[in-house]
Amino acid sequence: MSENIAAEAAENKVTFESLGIDADIVEALNSKGITHPFPIQESCIPTALSGQDIIGQAKTGTGKTFGFGLPLIQRLGLNPEPGAKALIVVPTRELCVQVAEDLVLATSNRGTTVAAIYGGKSYEGQVAEIQAGAQILVGTPGRLIDLSKQNLLDLSKIEIMVLDEADEMLDLGFLPDIERLFNYTPSYRQTMLFSATMPGAIVTMARKYQEKAVHIRVNDPD
Repeated sequence: MSENIAAEAAENKVTFESLGIDADIVEALNSKGITHPFPIQESCIPTALSGQDIIGQAKTGTGKTFGFGLPLIQRLGLNPEPGAKALIVVPTRELCVQVAEDLVLATSNRGTTVAAIYGGKSYEGQVAEIQAGAQILVGTPGRLIDLSKQNLLDLSKIEIMVLDEADEMLDLGFLPDIERLFNYTPSYRQTMLFSATMPGAIVTMARKYQEKAVHIRVNDPD
């Protein structure tokens, strides 16, 4: 995380509590010294908590994960029923692991489990986590589709879907896979899309799959 952003957050008088985040999540963050929200988090959290669709425009490393992740966790409840309820789609294995680790921290005081679903690793362990009832899935498009085609992953009860680094997924040629994943999920889901840039294909996707989305943009702190 950028030192400039961290310093800005430290000076910020706004807290996660004041944004409406539950005490157990705040306590989990505090245990790692995370006490004040970054600008993208401050902007996104109240809107995401309301259930509204979001288009978030901010560069990598600005703290987007907690911006969508904390409201997502809170909206699922303290002890959600087993089974996939939230889907976060990311372009790379590295980001998948990073996002999943952040969400594991934030859920450490509640009965919610997170599974990282990505290629380059054996299916067995990931399938076991899905079958054990993980409610939050963080995954790369190819592996998510592979498991769905094999009927090893059911996305029909997804309530919240997030696309993280959407422009990078476009650059990597994942757009058809993203469309397929959207079609695997219910149309009444909350959808949050995050991207550093907004090329035409991303704007078109947002218009197609989001309902009255709020566009939140955080400028480069440098």
